[in-house]
Amino acid sequence: MIVRYIDDRVLLITQPDHARLAAEVMSHATALEHHPRRDTILYAIESHDDGWAIEDAKPSINPETGEVADFIRARTEVRQGVWPRAVGALAEEDPWAAALVAHHALTVYTRLRANPDWNSFFTRIGVLRDGLLLQTGGKPSDLEADYVYLRLGDLISLAFCTGSNDLNQFAEYRVELSREKVIVHPDLFGGVEIPIEIAAAELPTKTFRSDGELREALAVARPATLVGSVSHR
Repeated sequence: MIVRYIDDRVLLITQPDHARLAAEVMSHATALEHHPRRDTILYAIESHDDGWAIEDAKPSINPETGEVADFIRARTEVRQGVWPRAVGALAEEDPWAAALVAHHALTVYTRLRANPDWNSFFTRIGVLRDGLLLQTGGKPSDLEADYVYLRLGDLISLAFCTGSNDLNQFAEYRVELSREKVIVHPDLFGGVEIPIEIAAAELPTKTFRSDGELREALAVARPATLVGSVSHR
């Protein structure tokens, strides 16, 4: 779950919805227009957070604060468990897309490689990725090159959904949020400004005593829409 605080309210955005927005944005990338694996790359972007669907359907609180536990503060076993689920769902239909998602999982948690609690995760996902790569006959260098589009789509959508600039650099690209406009340097979209929006559930900013109380509030939450754009300036 993505959690965004705005004044006296909190917006909850599901991870799969965020991923679909990322794919929609990257469908406008000029470098992908004639890319031989365009459809597979966009499919990987669209599907990369599908493993969170089960968790987002039943969100939890941080027991220490009573706030909604977002995708960063979710329990370790949750964060580790969503990725085999996402990769496995893609593997039979599109192994290249599955390999991209596995590579994404390894990349976004790089900071935790020194944590022994994550050793088995990195081993398992690494084996999955390498096996999928072998299955496709593709080159690791091609996987790395294609992954740039997944990560950029992810960062653009995350900046917009979270309202944060905490994650804003990948390869030679920089992603910055200014009000509700996401600015990407260098330009990915041929000078075009892309309108974007995403659905959210709106709750008052408060703490919850239990997961059950949060889920009851979410069941009657007011729908909201976050509106913005993506541009190179």
